[in-house]
Amino acid sequence: MTASAVELVAGTAEETRAVGERLARLLRAGDLLVLSGDLGAGKTTLTQGLGAGLQVRGDITSPTFVISRVHPSLVGGPALVHVDAYRLAPDTGGGSGVPEFDDLDLDTSLEEAVTVVEWGTGVAEGLTDDRLEVQLLRAHGDEEGEARTLRLRAVGERWRGVDLAAAVAPARTT
Repeated sequence: MTASAVELVAGTAEETRAVGERLARLLRAGDLLVLSGDLGAGKTTLTQGLGAGLQVRGDITSPTFVISRVHPSLVGGPALVHVDAYRLAPDTGGGSGVPEFDDLDLDTSLEEAVTVVEWGTGVAEGLTDDRLEVQLLRAHGDEEGEARTLRLRAVGERWRGVDLAAAVAPARTT
C-alpha cells in the first residue's frame, strides 16, 4: 500500500471551500474521502467546495440527521455521496461503528460516485484500499480566526504519482 501526505493552512472558511474546489479536479468516480476533525473544524465546508468543483446539484449541508445524501452531477460527472457518520462512529459515542455503517450499503454506489464520509475514521476505511484521508484541525483559543490546518493523506495505488501538494495549492499571482 502506498501513501503520501501534504499539509496546508486555510485561513478562512472561503479558503477551505477553495481547497475543496481545487481538490475536486483530481477526483473521479470511485474515489473515497474520509474526513475527520472536531465539531466545527470545517468538514462540511470542505465538502461544499468539493460539490462546487464537481458541479453537483443541491446545497451541501451536513447530513447529520439523514446520515447520507446524494448530489447528482449537473455536467455528466460523478455524483457526490455525502455521508455524516457522527451518529454511527464509536469514538463519538454515537453508535457501534462498522456494522451500522455497513447497513448504509455505500459499496453499491462507490464505483459510480465520489463518496465523502465525515467522521469516517474507523468505519469507512473498509470500503476500499484506495482513499484520501483528510484531517481538519482548528486552532484552539483563536476565537476570531477560522484558520484550519488540513492534513491530506493519500492511501493506495489510485493515488500513486498524484501530486496532492500541487493540486490543492492556491494559484500563484505575479
